Amino acid sequence: MTIVEPGSVQKNLIERVKAILLRPTPTWEVIDAEPATVGGLYKDYACILAAIGPIAALIGGVVFGHQVLGVTWRPPLVGSILGAVVTYGLSLLTTYVLALVIDGLAPTFDGQKSQIQALKVAVYSNTAGWVAGVFMLIPAIGWLGALLGLYGFYLLYRGLPIMMKAPQEKATAYTVVTVIVAVVLFIIVGAIAGAVGGLGAAAGLGAMSDKGHLSGEMKLGNGAAVDLGKLEAASKQMEAAAKQMQDGSGPEPTSPDVLKTMLPAAVIGYTRSELNTGSGGAAGMSGSTAEGVYAKGDQRITLSVVDLGSAGALAAMAGAFNVKSSSEGDGRYEKMGKVDGRMTMEEFDKNTGHGEYSVMVADRFMVQAKGEGASIDELKAAVAAVGPAKLESLAKAG
Repeated sequence: MTIVEPGSVQKNLIERVKAILLRPTPTWEVIDAEPATVGGLYKDYACILAAIGPIAALIGGVVFGHQVLGVTWRPPLVGSILGAVVTYGLSLLTTYVLALVIDGLAPTFDGQKSQIQALKVAVYSNTAGWVAGVFMLIPAIGWLGALLGLYGFYLLYRGLPIMMKAPQEKATAYTVVTVIVAVVLFIIVGAIAGAVGGLGAAAGLGAMSDKGHLSGEMKLGNGAAVDLGKLEAASKQMEAAAKQMQDGSGPEPTSPDVLKTMLPAAVIGYTRSELNTGSGGAAGMSGSTAEGVYAKGDQRITLSVVDLGSAGALAAMAGAFNVKSSSEGDGRYEKMGKVDGRMTMEEFDKNTGHGEYSVMVADRFMVQAKGEGASIDELKAAVAAVGPAKLESLAKAG
């Protein structure tokens, strides 16, 4: 049974990812002989894996934020979703364009033209880059994903002579020209995605079992790690997320009027002075938010509840990959991980009195408290006042 045959697609997906990354040459030989169609290669492989990077970047940016000169910046939810969708679509499109280039160059390097074989090369050589997109869950280390993605060039080098029947002595030149085209396409995709949404090697994959499941832990440095044991389940979530992005079948976002009832009039001695709500949507996806500003003398807490709406299925990626990170120094610390089964992030700077505490609830809602002059314990108490259990009940009811 092959990756493009119907049935047990998820099992075959995991097996193929493992094989192409760890045993590229014999795997290319297997792929060479497999029957395949454009639809099969996209539906059962490319559409699933290509979603990893955009999903991770969306969750990483909205939930954990980007660090710029010590300041945490979180892009607007709707813009982030639109950017993720655009990036996803362009990734699939450029894969097909790259296949056309590979096929067109084949005679130049004494290879045999075949559009389906060229598409196999383009799709499977992208595996490393697509899987490495998980690093975007933590924007500060997203560059590690780019490094791991470079392994895709080696996969391309090993696959071209086998798939396109090019002589080995010409494989290097064939690869170099193809890589140049791929880099140009990558730059174009980045420029377009950045304009629309404001988005900007194999040994590191950890241990793998002999039963078709990924396992082990990916060490990222600086205290961070990614547990790969849930990759199989995550692949199913990605498939569902991709479908929802295409047909808009995800859950409707909670009404902002409902969300604002989650924000109390006062929390731990702070009185609410402002209350704002909003909602919006694009590309078949939508979200809603409610935000309250609380004051006690010169101290302020901004408490918000965000419903990711139809992007909620994407938020499950943050839980599927057990992201953990911790750092401290110069009176400042940051850490993220799971507390009571929920993904959380906290940071505090004793020098400025600025702090943040965020909790992802039910793989759908984000509750966040930002403080100026407030202690981290007060921020945690403010988040708790919203009632994560009530949000979990709301998610189930929806």
